[in-house]
Amino acid sequence: MKNRWFVVLGALIIQISLGAVYIWSVFQTPLLHHFPSWRETQVTWPAQIILAFFALAVIIGGRIQDKIGPKPVALAGGLMLGTGLILSKFTANFPPSTALFWLIITYSVLGGLGIGAAYVCPIATCIKWFPDKRGLITGLAVAGFGAGAFFFAPLARGLIEGEYYQLLGRNLFRLPAVGLFNTFLVLGIIFLITITAGAMFLKNPEPGYQPVGWNPSANPDQSILSSNQKANFTPAQMFRTWQFWSLWAAYLFGCAAGLMIIMKASPLWQSLALSRLSLGIDGSQFHQISSAGALTVSIIAIFNSLGRLIWGKISDLAGRKQALLAIFLICSLTMLSLPGLTRFSFFLSGLSLIGLCFGGFLAVFPAITADFFGTKHYGANYGYMFSAYGVGGIIGPYLAAALMKTTAIIHIQEFDKAGQSIKKSIIVGNYNQAFWIAGLFCLLAALAILFLKKPSLRT
Repeated sequence: MKNRWFVVLGALIIQISLGAVYIWSVFQTPLLHHFPSWRETQVTWPAQIILAFFALAVIIGGRIQDKIGPKPVALAGGLMLGTGLILSKFTANFPPSTALFWLIITYSVLGGLGIGAAYVCPIATCIKWFPDKRGLITGLAVAGFGAGAFFFAPLARGLIEGEYYQLLGRNLFRLPAVGLFNTFLVLGIIFLITITAGAMFLKNPEPGYQPVGWNPSANPDQSILSSNQKANFTPAQMFRTWQFWSLWAAYLFGCAAGLMIIMKASPLWQSLALSRLSLGIDGSQFHQISSAGALTVSIIAIFNSLGRLIWGKISDLAGRKQALLAIFLICSLTMLSLPGLTRFSFFLSGLSLIGLCFGGFLAVFPAITADFFGTKHYGANYGYMFSAYGVGGIIGPYLAAALMKTTAIIHIQEFDKAGQSIKKSIIVGNYNQAFWIAGLFCLLAALAILFLKKPSLRT
């Protein structure tokens, strides 16, 4: 390939599509309206399970792409994700208990496997093309993933309600009202097309490739890499190092905190806004709150994406360990402060800062995995490291749902097209306990990183 930046272009196309996994909170309230018998913890299951299968597929996809290359694995991932979302359309055809099972199998299991298979390919490919900019390029490669919610959260909300497509609160164009379940269908078709297009750009460099003019030993910022250049750990060798388990635990704690916020962003804002209103509001008031919820998801997505670029570059300049220490301390202090940020502007700022830190995790951990354990088995090695994300994706949203304390039930008065009155009920929750636990998680992760040092390969 004459220009290695074409690989980055393909990576961004794929990752923006895959990043739609973070828009689940936009679906949560409409699903509770359609299935009023579902509980808060039940409607959170699809979000938890898709993250778990996402992480599992990164392990499987990483091993396969190490052997056969990134393009076919990315294509298979796009096919699985698109098919899973298309099949999710039929959730409405089942009774509530069966519908939840169907949604989990299609959206979460099949979709999660597709996301994981496609996700690992751009990262592993970019790592090999850019050994000279490892932190920056991993940040850039996954920045699209963080940005996906920015574009797709307002698209999903607009298609569900037949409202304008909004970016940063500005109405751009009106979308057709396709409804909740047809929105899954539309997104599935989009992802089939975009991921297939992005996969066409993915190709590994020739063995022994180095960028023109790059001399790792001459750059002190690459000291870890140069001293460990030939230390390519197999997964079995990596598992025998305490550094892997220390990094894995820290990654888990960081992801649990970040995904608690990202996967519940819209209902977090709704609870904050509704807690200040009377017990009965009309549909127009709730529409404004719902719009702000989707905007919240989009703003967090911006900071999530920026965090991958900013912290990736910082880790190149200051070192991975120093960058991770800063990220975990900032995230911890912010999580512990959230219960006191009662004004929406302050609360949104806190959520955005957590999104910025979460983006940093997704940029620095891929880079430090390559630094510590080499690139020969990188697809498999980072797949195992990334399993911490899957466990964190189960723990974080679960804690938010399980520890939520119901403070009120708000009744919403709406009218259908025939003028008939419709009443809906929304639960207002307090998530403070979950915030405190997540803050402590990040403090523990900072301690784990503090004692981190480079492993030695023992044959």
